[in-house]
Amino acid sequence: MHNWSVNEEELKKHPDEYQRWRLEQLINFGLGQEKISARDLRSQLPQLRIDPARRRYLNLLLDDSATSH
Repeated sequence: MHNWSVNEEELKKHPDEYQRWRLEQLINFGLGQEKISARDLRSQLPQLRIDPARRRYLNLLLDDSATSH
């Protein structure tokens, strides 16, 4: 993933902020061939700035994946 409007090297100096930003980018603009870790998503989902409908859908997926194991 390449983002022309953000200095990723500078953002990487703040791991929590970088992880949150990266998840937001992947969710809002597409994954490509990447996959999101359920563990990372669970930990960051409450803080992510994403569409409420998308948040509900991701919560549904995370709840379903927890009960299917």
